[in-house]
Amino acid sequence: MMKISNHLLMVISNNTTFFIISILLTIFISIILNKKWNSSVRNNKPLPPGPKSWPIIGCFPQIILKNKNALTHKIHKIMEEMNTEIACIRVGNYHVIPVTSPELACEFLKIQDSIFSFRPVCMSASLVSNGYLTSIFVPSGDQWMKMKNMLTSHVLSPKSFQWLRPKRDEEADHLHRFIYNQCSNQIHVINLREVTRYYCGNVIRNMIFSKRSLFGIVEEQEEQFDALFTLLEYVYSFSISDYLPWLSVFDLDGHKAIIKKAYATATKHIDIEVDHRIQTWKDGNKSLEEDILDVLIMLKDTNGNPLINVKEIKAQVLELILATVDNPSNTVEWALTEMLNQPKLMQKAVEELNTVVGINRWVQESDLSRLNYVKACIKETFRLHPAMTFNVPHVSVSDTIVGEKYFIPKGSIVLLSRLGLGRILECGRIH
Repeated sequence: MMKISNHLLMVISNNTTFFIISILLTIFISIILNKKWNSSVRNNKPLPPGPKSWPIIGCFPQIILKNKNALTHKIHKIMEEMNTEIACIRVGNYHVIPVTSPELACEFLKIQDSIFSFRPVCMSASLVSNGYLTSIFVPSGDQWMKMKNMLTSHVLSPKSFQWLRPKRDEEADHLHRFIYNQCSNQIHVINLREVTRYYCGNVIRNMIFSKRSLFGIVEEQEEQFDALFTLLEYVYSFSISDYLPWLSVFDLDGHKAIIKKAYATATKHIDIEVDHRIQTWKDGNKSLEEDILDVLIMLKDTNGNPLINVKEIKAQVLELILATVDNPSNTVEWALTEMLNQPKLMQKAVEELNTVVGINRWVQESDLSRLNYVKACIKETFRLHPAMTFNVPHVSVSDTIVGEKYFIPKGSIVLLSRLGLGRILECGRIH
């Protein structure tokens, strides 16, 4: 027994020694490679300016552990302190490239689009898209191309948009009646955020399912709304495991558990509705396409087989809901806030509505092309108050030079700041 114990102690000691030596060797090799990399870059073009980084973990301590401010604010603060419109923040083995320059943004999105049109592999995006089955969150490839072509041809085309207009008009009528009834009942205060969010949710559900609600009780609808906004909050948010993959098993920041729980809640009723609709078509109880879900189910490839499978339909439906439930409501809330703070702008918008639409009917979608001042106010709101601080990230597929000045390595994650691009001094304001 004593011999066995001594043997175990020797094995543990040897393993511990091996583990420590492995860590030290990894750190040493990383330092050497980092120095060689930096020197080779300096001999040609430098990386964009950025804070000093540690071996292996990069700038992780500075941007995560330093204070409790939101990460987006920290990134903008770093760029402000360095007085730069492009930066390089190394986190783990990744170079994160935030950009606030319109000229550089055009180079990333237009001139060098073939290099930067790809999405990074990301834990949150993988979970929300059910394993990269959708269009927005999917890295470029066959799946992305299939879903993109399907959406642009059959869901987001001008013909489809016009076909679904009665459903949007129906929900607009419900909104008008609700506001009118609130005012008639001497309730002069309306929770704008709540009303616009429910309106957006009802519109997209009506367009997808031909139903304003999928829920039997109000509590279930509120539960799903909370889950949807949780997914929007965490998708593409900074997660330690995305940059330090060897820590992914621990879920140190808890993001994985939060997203999984919210995803299960958000998709519960969606999955039931999709399964029921597919069975209805199979049973021959439905023959006419009435909404987006019918279109997705009935799409066929060149061989007459379903173009997308059930899992893809469910994942794409969730993505469509996520894309529409927040942006419009955020814009309306901020637009009215700005106008209330600047009554002259509100008065000019009201005068345009009275001139174009009049006071004897509701605003119609056909009126929008002539409401130029109102559209300018909306665009200004997009500029000043974007729904997301950064665009959905891009990743470079090869080494390149941007702005004829900076070297961007392969695998760099590019973040275009909507807030920074929208608030540059060159942008004017409406009057």
